[in-house]
Amino acid sequence: MRRFLSLSLALAVLASAVLPGTAGAAAADPPAVWVNEIHYDNAGTDVDEAIEVAGPAGTDLTGWSLVLYNGDTATAAIRYRTLALSGSLPDQSGGYGTAFVAAPGLQNGDRDGFALVDAAGTVVQLLSYEGVFTAADGPAAGRSSTDIGIAQSGAPVGSSLQLTGTGRGPADFTWASGTAGFGQVNAGQQFADPNPPADECGAPATPIGTVQGSSATTALAGQRVSVQAVVTAVEPGLGGFYLQDPAGDGDPATADGLFVYGGSPTPAVGDAVRVTGTAGEYVTSSGASSQTQLSGSPTVGVCQSGQALPEPVAVQFPLPAADALEPLEGMRVSLPQTLVISEYFNYDRFGEVVLGLPLAGQSRPFTPTAVVDPGPPAVELAARNALSRITLDDGSTTQNPAVLRHPGNGQPFGSTNSFRGGDTVTGVTGVLDQTFGAYRVQPTGPADYAAVNPRPDSPPAVGGSTRVASQNVLNYFLTVDDGTTAGRICGPARNQECRGADNADELARQRTKILAALGGLDADVVGLLELENTPGVDPAADLVAGLNARPGAQPYASVDTGVIGGDAIRVGLLYRPSAVQPVGGFQILDSTKDQAFIDTANRPVLVQTFQTAAGGRFTVAVAHLKSKGSACAGDPDAGDGQGNCNQTRTAAAAALARYLDTDPTGSGDPDRLIVGDLNSYDHEDPIRTLREAGYTDQIAATGGEFAYGYVFDGQAGYLDHALASASLTGQVTAAGEWHINADEPDVLDYDTTFKSPEQDALFEANQFRASDHDPVLVGIDATRATAAACYGAAQQVSAYQPGTAGTGRPVDRRDPAVALGPAGSDSGGRDAVSLGRGGQLTLAFTRPLQNLPGPDLTVVPGWPRILTDLTDRARVSVSADGVSWVDLGTVRGYAAGTFDLGGVSTARFLRITDTSGALPWPLSLLQDGYDLDGVDVRAGCA
Repeated sequence: MRRFLSLSLALAVLASAVLPGTAGAAAADPPAVWVNEIHYDNAGTDVDEAIEVAGPAGTDLTGWSLVLYNGDTATAAIRYRTLALSGSLPDQSGGYGTAFVAAPGLQNGDRDGFALVDAAGTVVQLLSYEGVFTAADGPAAGRSSTDIGIAQSGAPVGSSLQLTGTGRGPADFTWASGTAGFGQVNAGQQFADPNPPADECGAPATPIGTVQGSSATTALAGQRVSVQAVVTAVEPGLGGFYLQDPAGDGDPATADGLFVYGGSPTPAVGDAVRVTGTAGEYVTSSGASSQTQLSGSPTVGVCQSGQALPEPVAVQFPLPAADALEPLEGMRVSLPQTLVISEYFNYDRFGEVVLGLPLAGQSRPFTPTAVVDPGPPAVELAARNALSRITLDDGSTTQNPAVLRHPGNGQPFGSTNSFRGGDTVTGVTGVLDQTFGAYRVQPTGPADYAAVNPRPDSPPAVGGSTRVASQNVLNYFLTVDDGTTAGRICGPARNQECRGADNADELARQRTKILAALGGLDADVVGLLELENTPGVDPAADLVAGLNARPGAQPYASVDTGVIGGDAIRVGLLYRPSAVQPVGGFQILDSTKDQAFIDTANRPVLVQTFQTAAGGRFTVAVAHLKSKGSACAGDPDAGDGQGNCNQTRTAAAAALARYLDTDPTGSGDPDRLIVGDLNSYDHEDPIRTLREAGYTDQIAATGGEFAYGYVFDGQAGYLDHALASASLTGQVTAAGEWHINADEPDVLDYDTTFKSPEQDALFEANQFRASDHDPVLVGIDATRATAAACYGAAQQVSAYQPGTAGTGRPVDRRDPAVALGPAGSDSGGRDAVSLGRGGQLTLAFTRPLQNLPGPDLTVVPGWPRILTDLTDRARVSVSADGVSWVDLGTVRGYAAGTFDLGGVSTARFLRITDTSGALPWPLSLLQDGYDLDGVDVRAGCA
């Protein structure tokens, strides 16, 4: 068994000698008897009124009494009864005991009380409750009472007011309410010297390693134990201090440090102490963590001061296992590696940040599906990330502290001493604990801090003659949220919660930051997300007014959509009329346009075409897909890293691609840009679906694999996208995020909820932390569509049912794929597909046929091989959905057929049905029906 002999002080001599200056070197004289518990009032008719006294065991109470006083007149309280005490006090705990006397009719008005009088007639105590009085008569005449500082009015039957704590006299305890226990030692009360005599310092003690044990919880829970060790940290903000045995027990599976909750007197760092307390676990309400500690009013004896502290244990990341830190709980540790400040969501509330070790090639930890594919790769990376992070705390449980500790240099956080996500910290030293769901380091000094991610004053240089941006404005509501159910006045039906600012001051601060961000972006078109969606409320127009009021502003306008969809928030569009003009009206993608787009989960998409002064057209689609935060019916988290509702988002992405292919605004131009919060990282299914539909991820194209614009759970990635169609991609000059939000602690945002006045004063009227998402900016050199871009061809064979040739034999050219692509692309038309007599071929188009001025499609026959080919003919029909068909006319085998879509606005399918009549014998033997080379179609460009 370990002894305190491991300290530099030779404690072996303490068993028989007392060191000078040691706490509790001489026992005090036993204190007088004192009042220990009372009950004077309960709900209903008063019952079980009583008074308990306590004192050293064996004290004879013969001749002692309790004189009861009525203090209706504060300056002249009169006695109304005397209760005699008798017998002697038993030894119930530590040489002390209790006795009580029933006191029916004990007064319960203001300023009532009693005097405890010893056998010689001396008043030992004069106590009162609910006020102070001066006794007018009896043994306490002329004396003023002491109010116990706690009252009992209408308390439950079976309760009392009682002393708790550790000590040997009334001054050592505190009055509290609790369950009555007259004639017993009170719950939470211990009769012991709070400063044990020094000759106990060398006595046998329980090793801290034994208290900790080799599992997550102590095997000694509920047992009173004594430990001896050196104080390594005193944390008033945590309500206690840390101990560590410098020598340890030699078992690497057990921790040699321990937290002591409470304890009196409070020792100093470097004190060698003996502590007696109750072993147990501090378990947070979620049950996610459990810290072994001593509590139960621990007693603390200082044996020697100025002891050297144990050397900290160096912790290296990634950890070998999730529980690798358990054997270090309560011990001094150091973090010698350079770690990245990767999460700061709880910094304002609890003063904590998460430090992470980036993986090879990374500048910071990344969300798995931002850099690897969903499934096993993402699951494996998530596990590696979890082993490469730790919480750095501030040594306090105070919420929204007035002074925030800088996670690097340890000085107060402020405008001249701030930090950003991505900055680094090296050489953290502190004590390891496990609370509130995580292992965390309580720092005991500063570390080396490096500001490697400075604020960008201007957005990225993306070039281009036209700039398109998107910004999630984090619930910009003009209707303030009063936080009550009655205040559910927002949304299309005015029955939803208003999600934005809680008061006018917050709204003004929020607006200031958003305007600073939008003004700094200086974009010609801006997609906005999370705008209030209430009838008659137009946040987009409000932002336009604010932007246009800025000095030197180039005026903006907004697309006036009114309410969109059924949610409390919607998307919106701003544009600069001097740079672009809307072409036609806006369009909305919702469930009525495509049932696969679930608009009760995804917000409806806003689509608008713009034209530049040079004549270039492009269509912007602003999308905000379902978040990962809550499950969708039948679409839960699959555990592959993509979170909740992945199928819902993927179906919406596919529907969006289909919808844009129909050119819903009638732009006549295939240049399209999807922007907004798709709530999907770039390796996830929704983004893959859009890439497969021909869209290019412009953020990845410019910023590479490790681009980011959002931080969640200490991991970076981007949810806000800029996806360009194939024809537009060549016109994009660059794209990127302006890192003004994701890297900033949210203590700097507009919100005042929970913030202390000192935190509130950190607000600055600038663009930083205007939202939690970084804005996206895209540069475009928009041009008129080229002739090649105006035309298209079939991309897919939807169906092929060949007829027969001659007298019933199969046709000899039966590969329908040769009809795909532009006509003449396969051997100059000499390679064609034969329909056969009565045969039919259906082709599908990724880019839909457009009904534009002039001919819309040309059906080109194969090169005639024999005379009979000149007599072949077929009917041509088109369909938007593959179900309802519109006949366009007949095409013949000797010449191309040109057609106009007529009453059809767009079509995705084209069907050719052979209608060749039978020729006379022997020519019928040669017939093989209509031969098709290909179909050239107009797919854009007016």
